[in-house]
Formats: sequence, structure tokens, C-alpha cells
Amino acid sequence: MIRTVLVANRGEIAVRVVRACADLGLRSVAVYADGDADAPHVRLADEAWALDGRTAAETYLSVGKLLDVARRAGADAVHPGYGFLSESPAAARAAEEAGLVWVGPTSATIELLGDKIAARDLARKVGAPLVPGSDGPVPDAAAALAFAEEHGLPLAIKAAHGGGGRGMRVARTLEEVPELFEAARREAEAAFGRGECFVERFLERPRHVEAQVIADGHGHVVVAGTRDCSLQRRNQKLVEEAPAPFLDDAVRARVHESARALCAAAGYRSAGTVEFLLGADGTLSFLEVNTRLQVEHPVTEETTGLDLVVEQLRVASGLPLSVTEDPAPSGHAIELRLNAEDPARGFLPGPGRVERFVPPAGPGVRVDAGIESGSVIPGEFDSLFAKVVVWGPTRDAALARARRAAAETVVEGVPTVLPFHRAVLADPAFTGTEERGFAVHTQWIETELLASIDPQSLAAPVTEPGVVDTWVEIDGRRHRVRTPGVIGLGLPGRGADGGGGTAGNPSSGTAEVDGPSPLLAAMPGTLVRWLVPDGETVADGQPVAVVEAMKMESQLVADTAGVLHHEAAEGTQITPATPIAHITVA
Repeated sequence: MIRTVLVANRGEIAVRVVRACADLGLRSVAVYADGDADAPHVRLADEAWALDGRTAAETYLSVGKLLDVARRAGADAVHPGYGFLSESPAAARAAEEAGLVWVGPTSATIELLGDKIAARDLARKVGAPLVPGSDGPVPDAAAALAFAEEHGLPLAIKAAHGGGGRGMRVARTLEEVPELFEAARREAEAAFGRGECFVERFLERPRHVEAQVIADGHGHVVVAGTRDCSLQRRNQKLVEEAPAPFLDDAVRARVHESARALCAAAGYRSAGTVEFLLGADGTLSFLEVNTRLQVEHPVTEETTGLDLVVEQLRVASGLPLSVTEDPAPSGHAIELRLNAEDPARGFLPGPGRVERFVPPAGPGVRVDAGIESGSVIPGEFDSLFAKVVVWGPTRDAALARARRAAAETVVEGVPTVLPFHRAVLADPAFTGTEERGFAVHTQWIETELLASIDPQSLAAPVTEPGVVDTWVEIDGRRHRVRTPGVIGLGLPGRGADGGGGTAGNPSSGTAEVDGPSPLLAAMPGTLVRWLVPDGETVADGQPVAVVEAMKMESQLVADTAGVLHHEAAEGTQITPATPIAHITVA
């Protein structure tokens, strides 16, 4: 029986695990990077230990540091949350070898299902639905082209050891297969250290449907319902709901049966998710298994009454699940991820200080947050800082509550995706009807929603420095008045609405000035690499550098033609106020 749990994560999921430990009477031990010293998860845990570093590699990805804290704090279990080390077989194995309980599947199971080719082979053996695909990594572009000629287009090229959209390309013509195969291979090599790729038929306009599984060491494998996670940008989810709506009963049954059979065959233990794609033509195909707790697990909890983190901790303690039959869903739940990103600027990350955070409340509303007013959202980690989860007796009731919750939520100081959520919750393609159905798919945001609206309609109001909102009463009616202050103060090139020229360079569009033109980043982050060598001539609008912030990469572009002179080295931490280069007009 475990007694003390090291929570090897940060943010809202760390808070979630700390609270589950408290509910079970277990001690929780938090860890924190330098920038997280004042974070809520640190304060809420029974004790907290510094990891002495700022970046993920120095802190939450350092197995050695985490195990050292576990030893010093007397922990007997490690809960990895999601992200970071949660799907690392090496981390799970290191914990097991150190005599710690890994709150999740065994290292062997993570290794088996984390290999997309091995997982696909297991899915085939248990009879899960699969689109045609290669039996293993294809050796070269010629083999990928031969597969496309035999099985047809479009063709998905995927990294065998990756995820999150990296190392994936979709070819729609035979001519582009070789080029896209090599691009996927290079990206996989850079992101995951291994460039093997497999290929399979790509489903057009697919929905993303998944099954939540929870299994114990006593032979019980429970499927706790379905979720739909089709609303994605850059293959990252933004809105999720349970149960998956407008799903044929036969398809739902196939999802349940396949998920159960696959996890049983893998000897699965703990919480996990089996993901599928459902094509516009009705074709269902196994996608992958996430061997961890999902970000969207609360919608399943709200519709089943299960506490999935408590179940994980029970299983890790050797106890059976509290339920041994698939629970019938009750009502409908929707989750809105709150990310510090600006949807009006291509979902550009926006780390910074949260000056004010007012979460929604009321019947059927749950908020899982890793921040509070005054918290700093660092640029070194993911942009997700909270989740708003609503429940209603029907999907229409849940949608109404989601609209209310989105309207009530206030976040000041950083950009958020709230304007996007408000737009989606009013869009008939998402709200759907029994007659019209559910019209969204995994590429809907980029190909349809953003293409049909003015991006600035998604811009959030900007609170300007020196400007204070006050309320006055005129003829009995309350009005908001902005008191005088410093108007328009901000980064070079930003207008009063907080917008900018290009997503990569806030200095774009500034008035001409004498002397060299500075190149500024749009947000704090890391200069990943230069695309143009020092001293080379660049054209106006040419991409010159790649910057990473909040686990997303964006390109900085030249805002004038001239000669580029570097002022920062690759790997440098940068801020919007400090030029990383200047351009001398030729």
C-alpha cells in the first residue's frame, strides 16, 4: 500500500493529483522549477522540493533529480501526470528499479504500446479496425511511393516513435510522396532521435474518437465511455466532450470492444486511452494508445462519477477497481482548454503574468487550474494553464452551460483562447443537430473555421498599462469607463488592439527609422536555430530564425531587406524587449 506520492509534474495536473492524494489520505510531494516556486501545486502539496533549473530538461524531465527527491522525501510512488515523463518507458523502469511504484502501466507495457508499429500489430491481432498500412517502417521514399501506388491516396507518413503531430506529413499526389517522406524522416530524427517512419492510408475529414480505459491487476478492464476530441489545431486538442456525440451505436460498440481487447492483450494496468479516427465515409481505424492519464479525463469523470486519479492510485496500491463493469454515461460533459495563446495571431503562445483570473462557477461547472491571479505562466513549458469543464443532463444543456462559463471567465495579462471557444460554441458545425449531424473534424479549425472568419474577431481585449477600468452610474444604469493613462504603450509595432504585422516579429510594420532595424521576438522563448547565417543578405518577409515558446515553434521573419547581423546565439533565452539581431539596409 503506497503512502507518499511524488507528483512528478507541474500546473493543473499536479494540482489534480495532489488533491486526489488528499482525498485518499496519502502524503503528496511536489517538485518545482525555478519559475514555479510560487505555483499553486507547490503550496497545496504536503511538502515541496526544488529541482534547481528553469527548463524542462533541467527539471521535470530529469529522472535523476526526481528520483533523488523521492528518496529524500521518503516517497514510495511516483505519479507522472501527463506530458513530460508520463509515457517514458525509461523513466518508469528507473522508478521500478529504485523500488518505487510507478502510477501507470508498467515500463514494458509503455514500451510496447509506445511503439506505434508494435501497437498497430497488436491491434491487428485482436481484430481492431485498421486502414491499410505498412507492416513496419518503410526503408525509403521509394517504398512509400510503392505503397501509395498500391493502396491509393491520400497517404499519411508518420514517425514510428513520435507523436503530437511531429514527424507526420500527408501526401495527396504521388509526385510529393518522396519529398514529404524525407521531410517527415528529418523532423522525426530531430524531435525524437529516431527517423523511422511508417505509412498508412489517410482518412479525410476524420473525427477523433477515443475510449477511456482503466484496468487493475486483478483481471478487470473497464471502458469508461467515449470522448470526441476532433477540435484541434496543429494536432493539439482544444475542446473535448463525453460521450462522443452523433456516434452510431455499432461504431460505439466497436470502439469499446477494440479498446478492451487491445488493453487486455497488452496486460494493461492503470488509466489509458485508445484513440481512433472516424473518416467522413464512416471508416473507423485504430490510431494509437496513450499510456497515461489524458488532459481531457475530467469529461469522463463528470459523465461516469469515477475519479480516475483515485482509481489510478488504488490500482497502484494493488487494490481492485471500485467498479468492474463499464459504467453507463450520465448526461454530457464538455471541456474547454485554457491556453495562453493568441488565436487572432495564429495561436501564438503568450507567456507572462496573469494579472487577474476569475474562473466561472455555478451549477455544472468545474475548473481545474494551475494558476491564480498574479501567477506567471513561463515560456519554458506548455501553454495550458486551466480547464473549464461543464456538465449538463443533455448535450444542448452542456453547450448552454459552456457558453455561460466561457462568458464568465476573465483572464487579464496574457492572451488566451477564450475568444476561440466563444466562437466555436456558437458555430452550427460544432453544436450540430440530429438532422445536420456533427460537422467538425480534426482539420476543421484551420481549413474551415479560421478560413471563414476575420482572425481579428478572435482578438481578446488588451488591458493597457496605466489604463484603469472603473464603473460609474448614469441615469441609474451602470457603465464602464476607462480612466486616462498611458495609451498604446507596448512592444514596437503593436497597435492599441495588441495586434501585430507578422506572427513572428512584432517590429514588423513599424515606422522607418534611421540606422539598423532590430529583429525582436514576439514572445519570451528560446532561439532554436538561425535559418540565415550571420552576414547574409535577406529579403523583406524572409524567415530568418526559429523560436520555441511553450513547446511550439514559430518563425521570425525579416521586416526589411538588408544584411542580417546576429546578436544572440542558438539556444539563448530571449525576450521581446531585447533584439536578437539587426538588419542593415543594403
